[in-house]
Amino acid sequence: MPKDNLEVFDSDQLVLSDLVNRVLDKGVVISANIIISVAAIDLIQLDLKLLISSVATMQQRKEAAAKRAKLPVRTDSRP
Repeated sequence: MPKDNLEVFDSDQLVLSDLVNRVLDKGVVISANIIISVAAIDLIQLDLKLLISSVATMQQRKEAAAKRAKLPVRTDSRP
């Protein structure tokens, strides 16, 4: 494998890892609206929302929201 191709591959991995780190650090919401129809008759409508984030980020946001609302924060994971 030529050295030039290897360097390009390494920089592409770096960009992908930066993207994954940013998504987990900040979070991202993916939203979709899907309608399944037959003969112009809507049969099923799906409204999907997907949240991707790290557990640590969600915990930090939960604590920050509780401080703003002056609510007690439960730190243990038991129900």
